[in-house]
Amino acid sequence: QVQLVESGGGMVQAGGSLRLSCAASGFNLEHYHIGWFRQAPGKEREGVSRISSGGGNTYYEDSVKGRFTISRDNVKNMVYLQMNSLKPEDTAVYYCARTMWAGTYSPSVYDMWGQGTQVTVSS
Repeated sequence: QVQLVESGGGMVQAGGSLRLSCAASGFNLEHYHIGWFRQAPGKEREGVSRISSGGGNTYYEDSVKGRFTISRDNVKNMVYLQMNSLKPEDTAVYYCARTMWAGTYSPSVYDMWGQGTQVTVSS
């Protein structure tokens, strides 16, 4: 199947870490910009981080700067989101998505989404 699949979510205590993975199947990620999004209970989906196709440019929302790191390995067809110093407000379903258009979290420019992986941070 042609798809994106997230993994690595789980339940951790505040201050803990998780590493999310986004695996591409049926196509090569190397020509796509990848965004990580999350949707917390009772809130709208928001962009968290983005990475350019070659990995040279990364972007973070203010709420996660200094705590999250996005990276990619185009040989392995994978994108990662390392999440450190997790807070209860990070609790959400996390999604990865692909786009050929850089510079925005607008859902309209992302043409493929993963199924999401749940991250729960307890206090």
